[in-house]
Amino acid sequence: MQGRRESDEALAAKAQAGDNLAAEELLNRYKSAVRARARQYFLAGGETEDLVQEGMIGLYAAVSAYKKESGKSFKNFAYLCVTRRIYDLLRAAGRRAEEGAPLDPDSFYEEADTPEDSLIDGESRAELNGKLMKELSDFEFRVTAMYLEGMRYVEIAEVTGKDIKSVDNALARAKKKLQKAFADRRARN
Repeated sequence: MQGRRESDEALAAKAQAGDNLAAEELLNRYKSAVRARARQYFLAGGETEDLVQEGMIGLYAAVSAYKKESGKSFKNFAYLCVTRRIYDLLRAAGRRAEEGAPLDPDSFYEEADTPEDSLIDGESRAELNGKLMKELSDFEFRVTAMYLEGMRYVEIAEVTGKDIKSVDNALARAKKKLQKAFADRRARN
């Protein structure tokens, strides 16, 4: 008889405490999801494996940065981190293509002007991700993330197994919650 499977959240906590086997287990659990996500995109001058590699870096970052106190699932947080990392690579590739620069995947890591720029960009993204995770329910978070990725309502409904009206309602609730949260923040500053 097999033991009970540990939750993703418990494994993330163990990984953050230095348990390499827990980190490896999480990376293995999500490896096929990262691969599936990467196959949805095309990188001009690159390979799908470049996108998979970026997605795995995003997954590793999710393992390191996940906070159970946020009340959100590791799965949603990982999905967002993987997607953001892939988008960053695609945006960098797009800028390089517009500039006429060669599309060398190794050069994508040099995108920020300085380490400070990179840190500020990362903190802004982390702040937004934190705000999304704090303010929204799991379903609202997933729907919002997919919508921000450019997915249509029909596609989101298909992925989530909900009807289009549920997707629309979740996005409307998310918009109200986020507008209120950002308005409250502006009022405090």
